[in-house]
This record gives sequence, structure tokens and C-alpha cells, in this order.
Amino acid sequence: MADFDRESMLDMFTFEMGQLLEQLEQILIRSEAGYSQEEINEIFRIMHTIKGSSAMMMLNGISTAAHSVEDLFYYLREESPRDLDYRRLTDVVLAGTDFIKEELAKIESGAPADGDCEGVVSRIKRHLAEIKRQNGAVDSPEAGNRNPEAGPADNGPGRYAYRVFFSDGCEMENIRAYTLVHNLEELAGGISHVPEDLLDESAVGAIRKNGFWLSFTSKRDFNDIRNLLETTPFIREIDAEGAAGPYGGAVAGRADEEPAPRAAAQPPGGVRAESAGKKPQADADKYPPETAAEAAEKKSAAHHVISVNVSKLDQLLNLMGELVISEAMVTQNSELDGLELDSFHKETRQLRKIINDLQETVMSMRMVPLSTTFFKMHRIVRDMCRQLGKDVQLEVVGEETEVDKNIIEHISDPIMHIIRNSVDHGIEMPDVRQRLGKNPKGSVVLEAKNTGGDVLIIIRDDGAGLDRDKILEKARNNGLLRKPESEYTEREIQQFIFLPGFSTNDTVTSYSGRGVGMDVVSTNLEYVGGYVSVESTPGEGSVFTLKIPLTLAIIEGMTIKMGGAKYTIPIVSISTSFKVTPETEVFSDPDGNEMVSVRGDIYNIVRLSEFFGLETSVTDLRDGILIMLENGDQTVCLFADELVGQQQVVVKSIPKYFKKVRGISGCTLLGNGEISLIIDVAGFFDK
Repeated sequence: MADFDRESMLDMFTFEMGQLLEQLEQILIRSEAGYSQEEINEIFRIMHTIKGSSAMMMLNGISTAAHSVEDLFYYLREESPRDLDYRRLTDVVLAGTDFIKEELAKIESGAPADGDCEGVVSRIKRHLAEIKRQNGAVDSPEAGNRNPEAGPADNGPGRYAYRVFFSDGCEMENIRAYTLVHNLEELAGGISHVPEDLLDESAVGAIRKNGFWLSFTSKRDFNDIRNLLETTPFIREIDAEGAAGPYGGAVAGRADEEPAPRAAAQPPGGVRAESAGKKPQADADKYPPETAAEAAEKKSAAHHVISVNVSKLDQLLNLMGELVISEAMVTQNSELDGLELDSFHKETRQLRKIINDLQETVMSMRMVPLSTTFFKMHRIVRDMCRQLGKDVQLEVVGEETEVDKNIIEHISDPIMHIIRNSVDHGIEMPDVRQRLGKNPKGSVVLEAKNTGGDVLIIIRDDGAGLDRDKILEKARNNGLLRKPESEYTEREIQQFIFLPGFSTNDTVTSYSGRGVGMDVVSTNLEYVGGYVSVESTPGEGSVFTLKIPLTLAIIEGMTIKMGGAKYTIPIVSISTSFKVTPETEVFSDPDGNEMVSVRGDIYNIVRLSEFFGLETSVTDLRDGILIMLENGDQTVCLFADELVGQQQVVVKSIPKYFKKVRGISGCTLLGNGEISLIIDVAGFFDK
């Protein structure tokens, strides 16, 4: 079509379906002990929307699966059966949503949604039939399969007519009109509209210019109709128009014709259908008074959020980075050295302030809350408890904490693996916990909080804790010990669990025992410049702490010089820097490693020139500078020629063959045009 193509429609479809499924899963997990009538109505509405949207996109498998769940909740809504097994009901519905999510994942990857829905649909239908038998219903082919759209609205006494205007820039107005019509079928009959053919290429322009004319009959309460219209996304304005339609008689006509407005419609009961947001006079006593300011604020808030493709945000961030580099190249230009340019420096300070403000705005646009990632863990804990026979409560704290979109994609798996590890390995069976004097219900707490330029994600459980002896035995058998066992601290022993292939579980299950999972935690976190640590007390539980940066795109860096090259170290990794003096205690261990004593603590010295195998004229420690770097609970002193200065740098990716070089994570362009490699602090601790 002229205004959009199928690819853009699929992008919007998958986004909106993902939002609906997330909302649905939250309701299911939150209300598993028993569904209220309101929650049943909400689940029915969600599945009705998914069914209609997927049918419009000709995704029959998704549409059929959604329809079966819709039938199930239609029966629950209309018949209110008793003695439901809500946990089994939730299992059945989650099986349906899992099928839909799998199909959506195929679409997002560019593959066809070709999954066979017969299995999940049969399971849902069998469960519906079982509920009917338990409640004395006749299980005829028609029972429970009544079309929800064919409700009592077809012979309702009142006729409505509206003209709907969608928000400017929302795109695909004809598809949104199609969805509105589909959702309205639940409450109304005799629906007609202009444009008549919503899939015609001229429909988008006609709706943008003239609005979307809609006429229908219904005997449902006026508030139900108004609520459906007012809660439809991206609707800017709803005006009541002539009940007879813009052309007189039935609503019909070409999409490019401009209708003429007529008298306002009369809803059932003589209540006048006025513009969106106004209360009918007959029901005014049901609503508290609303000031004009409150109404304006409510209407404004409904249209102040738009969806933006992530690729556009990435492009904006790249341009922001180029702007930071360009500003540095201008203000640090070597041709300006020695010139008296007071006015120039004043203006550059103002420019830097504007760029900083712009940068903060761009970065804030990329920040997303952890709530979505955190909520997925409720489903994981629920499913594991059902399969393992455990009872575990997951408590979430600080889910509103925000991190960069690119980072959140790399921390979902680490959080999932630690949660699974806590439930499978850590939390004991209910009878075992009771014998130990613990609450039979185990506890896992998932918490997030900001600390400066980093985010801490803390996962704690009240399970059995880590078995020190088992970990040491496994490390010994795998040849991982590099010093006598007695010299290992508790924390060093516990860190072994993050090595590839390391598992102390003797029994292989669907969740553990293969040595795959916990190594993903450290690998993914190192990729984004983070790390993980663990503390455990036998019999009391474990605490896993993930430390991740807020963003990877633009960082504060310290530029250092070594030989003829310059390197950049992230400021967040630098504890301090100092010169070696005659009073500084420097010595070598039996293996020849240089060590330095700082305030009573001993640290390894890593010479940057030796680490990268490069030449430098600065070999005496007293002639250079020591920079103390921290990575988790580990510290090392890096020796370089000199400090150049601190500045914001834009992180650029490096070729794949460079990524194999230990100690390098990226590169950046300095103000004078030189390229500086960015130090990967974690690389200095591999040995």
C-alpha cells in the first residue's frame, strides 16, 4: 500500500501483541489463587483483541489459539462456574500464550509463523468441556462456542453514530480503525463505517483528513460504549454525529469523499452522546466533578507517549556521539594553543553545557525500567515450583530502576539463571525446610538499585547456601586449583561456580546438572562491563550481586599514555592513582610478580607495556604512575607512563579480531583526532 507496507504493519503488530501478552501474563500470575470477574473480563478482552488483530494479519494459528482462550473465558464470564481449579486453569492459558509468543518470536526473526496450534487448542477445549461437566452444562458442539460478537446487540433499541479522530503521527489509521470495529463487535451490531474498505490504500488519507465515521446499534449501557471508545489507543477526539450517517440512511460512500456532519445521536435511554470525556447527564450523579484543568490534563497525558523504533534511537545516539567528538576536536584543537581567546572559551563552555543537556535527554530516551525483565522471573519461579514440588515466593524490589536498552538485553539471561539456580539448588523441599525449623515456603528476593553510574541487581534466597566442600572437590577434580586449598578465601571458592562446565548437582534435571547456565552469567556481564559476586552462608542462603553500568555508549574516561600510544580507562573502575616514592614499599613475590604495599594492603602491579608487549622508555616505577583499578572485590595496580586527563569519550566497536585481545573492550576518538583504545579492566584479572 502507499502509506505503509506489511513489514511496518508486522512491526507494530508484534509490538502491540507483546504488550498485551505481558499484561495478560501479569494478570494470570498475580491472580492464580482465584480470578475476579473484572480479571476474567480483562483476559477476555485481551484475547479478543489478539484474535482480531492476528486474523487481520492472516496469522490463522495465533488467531485460532486466541479464539479458544476467548471461548473459555466467555463461558467463565457468562456462567460463573464454581469450584474451579485456578492453578490448572492458569496452566492451560499459559500454554496458549506460550504458543502465541513462540509464533511472534518467529515473526520477529523473519521466519513464517507456521506452528501447529492443534495441540494447544485441543487442550484448552478439553479443559472447557471438563469445567462444563463439573457444573452440569450440556457439552454440545455449540455449547460454550457461542460467538461473543453475536451478543444481544443486534436487536438493541439505540443507534449510535460517531466520528473518530486518531492522534497525529500515530500511523496506520486504517488498521487502528479496523481494530476498533473488531473490538466493538462484542457490544454492538449493525456496524457500518466510512471509509467502507479499511484496507484500501486511500483509507489512511481519508481518515486523517475527515476522521473515521462509525455507526452501530446496541442495547448495552452507554457507559460501556463510551469506555470502549475512550480507552482505545491513539484516539485524539470522539464526536457524536448524525445517527443516520454522513450521507443519510446507511453509512456508506467512497473513502475520498468528505462527509457532511449532521445532528447528534441519541443513545439508549434518551442520553445524548456527546464528545469523548463528557459524562451523560442522566448518570452525572455517579461521577465526581471533574474540573476543566483535570480533564485537559487527562486528555493530554493520554497522547504524550509515542512508540519509536529502537534503530532510530541508536542512530540518534550515534549522532550524539559524533557531536561529542566534534566538540572535543574543536575546543582542543592544537592550533588554538597559546592564543588569548576569552570569548571563545566562554562560548565553548556554553556549548558544552548544551551538549551535556542534550546527551542526558538522548540517554534518558534509551533508558527502560527493569520491571518487564523482573516480572518474567515470576513465571519462571511459578513453573519451577509446579515441576519440582517446591513452594517459593518471589519478592521484587526496585523494579522501576532504569538501565540502557542495550544493557537490559544482556542481563535478562544472567538474572534468569541465578533465579533458577536459587530455586533448584538453593531452596529446600517444604518438608526439609520444616524439619530445619524454616518456613516451608522459601523466599527469593530480586532487588535493583542505583549506585552512582552503576546499577546493582541483588538476588538473595533463604535456602541451603553453597556447599564449600563440594565446590572445592569439583574444582580439584577439574584441575582449577592454582594454590593450596587452605589459601583460598570463602569468596574465591564461591566464585568457582561461574566457570564453564562447573556444576555440583549430581542429578541432571530440566533445570540443572549439565554445567551450563552460571557461566553465562559472568560471560554476559563481562560483555557489558559488569561483574557478579556471591556470598553464601551454609544453611541460611546465598546473595548474588550483579553490578552493571547504566550505559555503554558515552562514558567518563581517564586518558593515559604508554609509549607512543594513548589508552582510556573508564573512570568508574579507577579507585585512585599515585606516584611511587622512596617510601613506597615495592617488592617481588617468589614467582617474580611485582607487588606494592598501600596502606597495609598488598596489590599486584601490572605493567601495561609488558601486558600488551609494547616498548616504552619509562621502565622505572618512580618515573611513571600507578593506577589502582577495581573489578568487583579484586584490585590491581596498573603502571603507565603518565596521566593525560579526564574527558567524556564515545565508545566505538572494534573489529572482531581485536576482540580476542585481552584487556581491550573498544576504542574512541580523542579531541585531537587520535584513536585511543579503551581498557577492559576485567581482562587484567583473568589470571
